[in-house]
Amino acid sequence: MQQPRIEKLTLNIGAGKEQARLEKAIHVLKSLTGIQPVTTVTQKRIPTWGLRPGLPIGCMLTLRKDAAALMLKRLLKAKEFTLKDNNFDTSGTVSFGIHEHIDVEGAKYDPTIGVMGLQACVTLEKPGYRVKRRSLHRARIGKRQQVTKQEAITFMKKAFGIKLAGES
Repeated sequence: MQQPRIEKLTLNIGAGKEQARLEKAIHVLKSLTGIQPVTTVTQKRIPTWGLRPGLPIGCMLTLRKDAAALMLKRLLKAKEFTLKDNNFDTSGTVSFGIHEHIDVEGAKYDPTIGVMGLQACVTLEKPGYRVKRRSLHRARIGKRQQVTKQEAITFMKKAFGIKLAGES
């Protein structure tokens, strides 16, 4: 019950208010995973940036279970299995960016799209975490069931063979 596992992998591309760039971002995520991403929309009005509520500005998708593990291996291979210490937060989340989507294994270069970057966020959890999300008798999670930063680093090293930047 103390072994962390991958709960989900979220891929995100922020495209700004340009709709042509958003269409390219949707095509990139669909070509990488085979799943249709959802568009993300603004919630606030920011006149200086030209944003208004309901304006699509990006796209994202979530992978779980085996699909998440397979995609994570491809993404880490693009990063050469090296992450920084600040890619890990205190609650068991690992976040990193890929500068060029064509670095990901299996991605083809399309001249109409060009090169786009993406962000990946891996959420780790331990068995028994469901009590926090279930609808009946929802309860708090104890300290021992929460994934710490050191446990996340150890899990990623053991499961995916990553090394931290600056380590020998």
